[in-house]
Amino acid sequence: MAVAPECRTTPFGTTTLTAVGLRGELVFASGARGVLDGLRWPDNPELAGAAAAWLETQRSVPLILVARGETDRWGRAHVDASVADGALDLAGGLVEAGLATVDAGERDSLCRPGLLAVESGARQAGRGLWREAEQDAQDGAALRLRLGGFVVARGRVLWVGERPRRTYLDFARRGEDGLTVTVSKRTWRQLQERGLSAATLRGRLVRVRGIVEVWRGPTLDVASADMIEILDTAQGR
Repeated sequence: MAVAPECRTTPFGTTTLTAVGLRGELVFASGARGVLDGLRWPDNPELAGAAAAWLETQRSVPLILVARGETDRWGRAHVDASVADGALDLAGGLVEAGLATVDAGERDSLCRPGLLAVESGARQAGRGLWREAEQDAQDGAALRLRLGGFVVARGRVLWVGERPRRTYLDFARRGEDGLTVTVSKRTWRQLQERGLSAATLRGRLVRVRGIVEVWRGPTLDVASADMIEILDTAQGR
């Protein structure tokens, strides 16, 4: 299988961490700036502070960096960073501690899908940000309170509407207040390549993640097929 352009790796060598920014930006002794690939920094200031403090413990520790894809619009590299002796992966450590959520961000692919399993363990253990439950995709009022914030929501897809440019996944019945997920034409094609369709998605229990917007009701615009997780089987729905 071909590697997505945003997931292609370039070794950055060994360096050390010298500073951690407010939104998780990392500054290295080599002069490079980067963010850990596949993560969403916490919106909650307390959790963001805890995540920064966790990373600060790795200051001056030799790190092996691998960049993924091109630098972002701010000139930062998306990197995998691991302690040189192989004992710790920074992204995995943050997710395991419940101090970051998995997110493909503006990229089409999640380059490290294995992080979802690490996140699942933190969620089941109630660590960090998972002390609070996932958002209920049928609770529109609660979702509106998170306007502009990143959420992880869970619910059953009640209706799938295919349109020429976008596909809509509705988690509430017409007239009820719940989440709608909008899926780009390209992402919908990727989901179809994975064997999903309007017929096979309807009634399925899924987990979705993204930034809450409000258009008639709360919506998430999902740009990566990896940000839609199927939580049940077609037979078991």
